[in-house]
Amino acid sequence: MPKQEEIPKREQLVDRCLAAFVQSGTLELSLDQLAAMAGTSKRMLVHYFGGRQNIEEQAMTRLEERLRAQFAPEAFPPGVTAETVVIALWERTTAPASRGVLRLIMDLSRRAWSGSARAKSFYEEQRRLWTHLLMTYMPDQQAVEDLLQLFQGAVLAFLVTGDPEPGRRALQRTVARRKR
Repeated sequence: MPKQEEIPKREQLVDRCLAAFVQSGTLELSLDQLAAMAGTSKRMLVHYFGGRQNIEEQAMTRLEERLRAQFAPEAFPPGVTAETVVIALWERTTAPASRGVLRLIMDLSRRAWSGSARAKSFYEEQRRLWTHLLMTYMPDQQAVEDLLQLFQGAVLAFLVTGDPEPGRRALQRTVARRKR
């Protein structure tokens, strides 16, 4: 069990490890690479976390916390439309500052596809959060599921092309059709 004074240091180290994973866009860093990017030593990582799997777990949990805050219904002003929310989500997702997070999420998706229970859990939690958010503005469950599928495909196309506009237009058209 960590000493009380080690808890803030450990929390800072989790943040720095997450930043390293985001910067690299993957969890596939060696402990040496991770330590160097986090500004610490491999020995300190092992001291605070016990091993690589625990570091990844802590970093994924921290990423979930940050995404939960960013994509909560309370993060949007009252009275906004579904289209405003969807476009805001698209802009946040495709912003240059989000590139590392997107790449990291794609890495987690690859892990989920390869059978990682933790990565699948991460994916399911994100899907639950997005569904909860969108259901606040679009009370049609099927429409929300369709929109999420479109959003995920648009993100993949954005990652390949670097162009956010086709995804934005497709999302706007889909939400506009729903209003008719």
